[in-house]
Amino acid sequence: MIPMRQQHWLSLLVLIVATFGASAFGSLATISSLTTWYPTLAKPSWNPPNAVFGPVWTVLYLLMAIAAWLVWRRGSESAVLPAMTAYVGQLVLNVTWSLLFFGLQSPGWAVLDIIALWIAILFTIAQFRPVSRPAAWLLAPYLAWVTFAVALNIAIWRLNA
Repeated sequence: MIPMRQQHWLSLLVLIVATFGASAFGSLATISSLTTWYPTLAKPSWNPPNAVFGPVWTVLYLLMAIAAWLVWRRGSESAVLPAMTAYVGQLVLNVTWSLLFFGLQSPGWAVLDIIALWIAILFTIAQFRPVSRPAAWLLAPYLAWVTFAVALNIAIWRLNA
């Protein structure tokens, strides 16, 4: 039997692997388009350099996993289940955005998804907050980045319509 303290660290590791695993799945659709289709798109002047996205998303995915872990280990089952369901839902929308934008090369459909993602992040924060306020706050940078990404996605869609 694994001692309780080690179980907490094991659950953190599982959540980090699951969160980054979702990211890796989404990046399968992204990688091929980064050197072929994406460079051909018109982008707004405030589009960050490509080198910014990897480090930003790495930090955000780590913060997301830690936030989920704080909820997982602190809450009662009745609070954890809806919170973790919200977390998984927003993670699915996150991956779906990559599949739509880069995989299907469809910025328009990606706009719809990223707006749903933004709403899902707000909902996840609302679900996390009663269980762990620090967990809810750890999602704030993610919400801020996705807010920026919504504007960027809309601008790219409009410039390339």
